[in-house]
Amino acid sequence: MSRIARYLTHPQVQVDPLVPVPEWSLNAVGHARVAALAATPAALGRTNRIISSAEVKALQTAHPLADALGLAVETRPAMHENDRSATGFLPPDEFERVADQFFAHPTQSVRGWETAQAAQARILAEVDACLAGHAQGDVLFVGHGGVGTLLYCALAGQPIDRRFDQGPGGGGCWFEFDIATRKPASGWQPIETLLPSLTHS
Repeated sequence: MSRIARYLTHPQVQVDPLVPVPEWSLNAVGHARVAALAATPAALGRTNRIISSAEVKALQTAHPLADALGLAVETRPAMHENDRSATGFLPPDEFERVADQFFAHPTQSVRGWETAQAAQARILAEVDACLAGHAQGDVLFVGHGGVGTLLYCALAGQPIDRRFDQGPGGGGCWFEFDIATRKPASGWQPIETLLPSLTHS
């Protein structure tokens, strides 16, 4: 039986320009989406490990799911989102323009941000390190849209390109890949696509 790893991004957050982005929390919609998945833990199949970024919004996504499955959360600080501390909070329109440049010029630092190439190497190394000793069951990684997209591009053998991003909607999306082959089964899908699979199983 093949073993599956899923990469899940945190859903909607409470945007606060006065709080460092890594410390942002989920908002009411984000919490509700996580709660819906936690209420149907069998939707996560044979998951026996949950590994999360150390950012608050990722941990707030991971912990309810881990509690529902009776698991502990393994925290990996190096799974953080691409480092944007050089600019801090940016208004949405400006953020989108800079994010476009981040993906379009992966070897260049845009306004002091970590390069896409460096962020991709970092998240790929973290995933590989976590899976190196994993012998059985499925794995759930909980993280972020930017580095998640970079991970997807690497695993799918695609160049870094924002067209592979999870898209608008505030996050809360996932993709899965075979642990043995490291090949993604599909692109991003919203959390909610996991839920009907339980009712029809």
